Amino acid sequence: MKLHQENALGELGRAIGNGLLAGVAATAAITISQIIEMSITKRQPSQAPVKVASETVRAKPTNEEDKGKLSQEIHWAYGTAWGISRGLIGLTGLKGLPAALVHFVTVWGTSLVMLPHYDATKPIQEREPKDLAIDGLHHAVYAMTAGLVYDALDAGSKTQKRVDRLDRLIQHLRFKGLLNTIRS
Repeated sequence: MKLHQENALGELGRAIGNGLLAGVAATAAITISQIIEMSITKRQPSQAPVKVASETVRAKPTNEEDKGKLSQEIHWAYGTAWGISRGLIGLTGLKGLPAALVHFVTVWGTSLVMLPHYDATKPIQEREPKDLAIDGLHHAVYAMTAGLVYDALDAGSKTQKRVDRLDRLIQHLRFKGLLNTIRS
């Protein structure tokens, strides 16, 4: 019996674990991005995490210090958890920029729908273009970081080796002109 036998549950567990690690790294990156942006724009930290928490799990901080702590805890838990979706995207065989784009659209799209639903921000059509651009930039930093970290962790996995073999086969068929013949 092989102790390290590859199977579907093992691949899923690996993808989730790597996704969580990518989520931690991406949350650190978006946090740094937000700190830099807030120092330039003089914007105050978002109260959206606390607003959503008070609506969903009835968390009510009693003072400003507790509000800041709760906001940071939710920010890190939420960002880390979104890393799981990057792991699931990786299971499809997507990697690099295409996978990061899917992850970006998923994470930012959810934010654009969820936060207005809980009155934590204005709906997209009522927001200033500058604010949307800044928000999009932060989420792009998150998705790109998660993608880079996930792809680095996934390099050498059985799933990645299958994708690489398929890519090499496609390139070989293109070189031989067979792919164009098949498409005709």
